[in-house]
Amino acid sequence: MWFKQSSQSQWPTTPPTDNYSSYDTRQKKTNRTIGQQRQPLFIMLFVSVILLGAIGSRLAFLQLLQGEDFRTKAEDNRVRIVPKPPVRGNIFDRKGRVLASTRLTHAAYLWPMVVNQPDWPDNRRYLAQLLSVSEDSIENKIQQAGYNASTLIRIARSLSPAQITALEEFKTELNGLEVDIETVRDYPNKTMAAHVLGYTGELNAEELRRRRSEGYRLGDIVGKMGVEAAYEQQLRGEWGGIELEVDGAGKVMKVLGQKVGQPGKDVTLTLDIDVQKAAEVALGERIGAVVALNPQTGGVLAMASNPTFDPNIFSTQITPQTWKRLQKKGNPFVNRALRGFPPASTFKIVTATAGMESGKYPPNTILSTFAYLNVGGTAFGEWNRAGFGPMGYVRAMAWSSNTFHGQIGRGVGGPTLIKYSRLYGFGSKTGIELGEEAAGLIADNEWKLKNYEWEWTDGDTVNMSIGQGFTQATPLQVAIMFAVPGNGGYRVQPHFFEQEGDLEKWRTSMELKPTTLKTLRESLRAVVSSGTGKALNVPSLPPSAGKSGTAEAPPGDSHAWFGGFAPYDNPEIVVVAFAEHSGGGGGSVAAPMVRQVMEAYFQNNSN
Repeated sequence: MWFKQSSQSQWPTTPPTDNYSSYDTRQKKTNRTIGQQRQPLFIMLFVSVILLGAIGSRLAFLQLLQGEDFRTKAEDNRVRIVPKPPVRGNIFDRKGRVLASTRLTHAAYLWPMVVNQPDWPDNRRYLAQLLSVSEDSIENKIQQAGYNASTLIRIARSLSPAQITALEEFKTELNGLEVDIETVRDYPNKTMAAHVLGYTGELNAEELRRRRSEGYRLGDIVGKMGVEAAYEQQLRGEWGGIELEVDGAGKVMKVLGQKVGQPGKDVTLTLDIDVQKAAEVALGERIGAVVALNPQTGGVLAMASNPTFDPNIFSTQITPQTWKRLQKKGNPFVNRALRGFPPASTFKIVTATAGMESGKYPPNTILSTFAYLNVGGTAFGEWNRAGFGPMGYVRAMAWSSNTFHGQIGRGVGGPTLIKYSRLYGFGSKTGIELGEEAAGLIADNEWKLKNYEWEWTDGDTVNMSIGQGFTQATPLQVAIMFAVPGNGGYRVQPHFFEQEGDLEKWRTSMELKPTTLKTLRESLRAVVSSGTGKALNVPSLPPSAGKSGTAEAPPGDSHAWFGGFAPYDNPEIVVVAFAEHSGGGGGSVAAPMVRQVMEAYFQNNSN
């Protein structure tokens, strides 16, 4: 039985037809199931390899290539730098009296992270109103620094006590706001010598781009004009600062380090406060300029210009109202001591020099004078409309004869007159430190052809010989001209900063004949003793010499000039006064101004 059952249980040799399909299907199904169980593993492994490779590559990129950048950003997020600008150097006059210094005040700073706060627009609006600045100016400063900057950005200076109180109360609402002490420029004498000293101000965006290579940074205060700009490198000093560790809320955790700022160097000028004050008082409300200098060295003792301004206003935020009020004065930032005007009869010093040095009109020359000179159909009149009869150099200078000097100019010719004009320094900048200087104008044939398209004429030469026509000279250039006969024939280099050393580096010999210098000095002395400059012939002054000038300036009133030096035998000071469109003659308007300045000098510098 067992055997029978066993034989029956064996697989049939040929499966039944109706069961073949199920059998074959079962066998194939079993094989495909095994493949499907392995396939997800391969897919998962493949995807994992790709993901791990991508993540690993990214990690390697971030760690190896950008790791330093991210470490720096992380450091910046926890480190705040509180900048400490340097104390600017002081400016003194020649006797050690303060012309410019610094004073303590408060400034408002922002940390750029505040712009990420949702209420920043409202806070910015409040700050702008409180500090009297525009919202744009606040935003622009933050943009310049960068929104991720770790340095505090100054948004306002010279805060009032009320502003300080309001900001301190506001600090709890605006994280990243700081009020700190800083130094600002102070000019104790206010408007005095404003055009010489200039002023300071914060670098604007354009200036920052231009000067970043020199070590300047956002928020730097620099000299914008005058001595402040000319001696910026000496005065500026070096920044310092404190490095603080802060938490995520900006709260200071500890001080990480400190760099002590280096103060700027002090600068001592040749300027004399007493002489400067006298020059400004003498000028008064007139539009014009006064220059005083040492004729031996060229050191400038005074330089006044009116209208003027108070440089202290630039240590605060200038409101539109303040700026409008300034502009109503009529170009208050123009230093008229360095601007060109017709020099009028003061220029006759050059004409007389050209006549004698050329040899055509020696010192003993006598010429007839007339009511007018007719040159090319143009009448050049004598100022007294009658003439003075025959006269030589001394008397012609004393009475400022136009027809005498017109004959000298026409006789030597335009090229010779132009040559000696330039020898005196006219038509070129003097090289004084102030950057606002004009060159003036000594025209010639080439210049006239270019600008007027016709040739130089004898009439142009005669006009130049009496300081009119195209000729333009600055009060400083005229002062240098007066120094030449005063110091024995040297053209001096004007300057404000004087170091001890060889005197000759400040002056150049013009190599004039002794007889020329003697005649010039006698002529200028006669102007004061018996001619148009009698305003200086007073007991309060030592014997002095000088020359007046009255320049036609249509359609306005005439300009008044006077220049002189004293003492006559060994001059210590040259003073030139210029009154723009003042009307009147140089002897009556400008000469008294020169006298006032000389009196102040000798009262305060008597031996």
